[in-house]
Amino acid sequence: ASSRPVGADGVDSEVAIEFRGVSKTYPGAAKPALQTLDLSVGAGELLVLLGPSGCGKTTTWRLVNRLEEPTTGSIWINGTDSRALPVEQLRRGIGYVVQESGLFPHRSVRSNIATVPNLLKWPKDRINARVEELATLLALDPALLDRYPASLSGGQRQRVGVARALAAGPPILLMDEPYSAVDPVVRHRLQGDLLSIHDRLRTTIVLVTHDVEEALRLADRVVLFNDTGHVAQVGTTRELLQAPANDFVVTFVGAQRALRSLALVALAEVVLLEAYPSLPS
Repeated sequence: ASSRPVGADGVDSEVAIEFRGVSKTYPGAAKPALQTLDLSVGAGELLVLLGPSGCGKTTTWRLVNRLEEPTTGSIWINGTDSRALPVEQLRRGIGYVVQESGLFPHRSVRSNIATVPNLLKWPKDRINARVEELATLLALDPALLDRYPASLSGGQRQRVGVARALAAGPPILLMDEPYSAVDPVVRHRLQGDLLSIHDRLRTTIVLVTHDVEEALRLADRVVLFNDTGHVAQVGTTRELLQAPANDFVVTFVGAQRALRSLALVALAEVVLLEAYPSLPS
């Protein structure tokens, strides 16, 4: 599948990440984990990689920061072939949020958030100011900053994980099933926090999930993989719900497509269509 993000004016937006003919076959595997992928991620886009277990979504995520190397093709970051960049330089320009936060248990919350700025040798006063700024942004009580991860709730640990990922102001944020380990109420709250942060910072985010509801709530666009490592469809949530590309998309998104579509329709649109029913939807 091939897709480029397009702005409201019909012009291609600036590209942050581009996959060019990328595939991945692991040694000894009978088939590729990821089939030929051509995909562009726009700067400031929140792109969700969605699909069943073993479909290639996590492999795609890991290829961005060279935790895996492609078998064929290339990945370009802000117009540069990622293989031309030193791995350390590439990875320090990318933030990471993983399942169950991945915090260092022997470090305080403050020290966890400051991990990358410390590696970059920022001045201490700049680091402290950044930690406090992020604590405010993520609604973390300042009293938590000198505590250790084990004393925090699951939701608090995930907020600290996001703060650590954003600490050095990376242009790209990778998130791998970030909310799978918390309960539904906390998950919904954290998803709302992410949308608010993304709206404010416009960081390019690539998020992996198998949760259809999460994808539909968060994504600017969704890349839906089928179980053979191919892309079944790339599109906005509305496109997946209202114009599924094939039977796999219909089955994966579920029988409640029509009901889910209603959640995407603003009240103003409903009022306008009732007043002017001849308008195209």
